[in-house]
Amino acid sequence: MAIRDIVKWGTPVLHAPSSTVDQIDGEIATLVADMVDTMYAAPGIGLAAPQIGVPLRVIVIDLSVGENKSQLIKLVNPELVEKEGEQRHEEGCLSVPGFGGSPSRPARVVVRGLDLEGRQHVYEGKELLARAFCHEIDHIDGLLFVDRLSPLKRDLLKRKLRKKAKSGDWEE
Repeated sequence: MAIRDIVKWGTPVLHAPSSTVDQIDGEIATLVADMVDTMYAAPGIGLAAPQIGVPLRVIVIDLSVGENKSQLIKLVNPELVEKEGEQRHEEGCLSVPGFGGSPSRPARVVVRGLDLEGRQHVYEGKELLARAFCHEIDHIDGLLFVDRLSPLKRDLLKRKLRKKAKSGDWEE
């Protein structure tokens, strides 16, 4: 498997909805393995395919950052089927290094998606897991946490991000 480059804010694939995966095959399995390796190397707790330049509806999440592999969630075509409550906590993003914000997220979500064998799985996420699911599903919908901030905070952050994207200097 391979560690892939993480694309940064301003890259078109991050700002457009991703395509549904029609067939789960070896190519998708390789993509997921690469995503897991890339997420752990970053290190991060989640990664969506668009973050490595692939416009497909695939996400991986591991709140333990590889410490407990039984927590690793790999989902193809995930969708939010339930959400309730509200929470706000600081979020960062591997595609927006050095910046953070506190978007409004549901306190609890239910997510449905397929595993690599094509079987449907349903997960309930609360608190951090709920935020991670929402954050990664936003990525496959063409949104970043920046897009979920209040208008004033979003505009200020986007100005800074445009400068970073223009200079290409994403060092943290």
